[in-house]
Amino acid sequence: MTLTNLKFVENKIISGKAERYLNVHVDAAAVIKSWKESVFSFEWLAPNGAVKPIEALNDAEREKRQRVEEDIAAGQTLETPILGIGLMENIEIGAGRAIFLTLFDKGEKTIPVHIPKSNEKDFAKFIASKA
Repeated sequence: MTLTNLKFVENKIISGKAERYLNVHVDAAAVIKSWKESVFSFEWLAPNGAVKPIEALNDAEREKRQRVEEDIAAGQTLETPILGIGLMENIEIGAGRAIFLTLFDKGEKTIPVHIPKSNEKDFAKFIASKA
């Protein structure tokens, strides 16, 4: 699986306000390293920063992961994840967490995301390319 085989669409959360967001590809490992500081990362990441195996996820997150796996296998279009900057100045995955983390776990090095234009400078070190 590679991103060239995957199709992404605008995340419905930014519908009507897409002009406030940039579409970029981010360095997935760098994002994970920053997101590890999030209070929500424990749901998906092991203490060493690796994505937990599907059986180690709680029921709700396991279901999300399974849906993403099924969508990828079926060639379904995926919603572009949305990233932001958290209170502790780390990256937060605002929407599409299961998509982003599943792709990372499958070995994707860069992943397309939406970021707020107002945070473009904060994301400079994470951006692999602009879409």
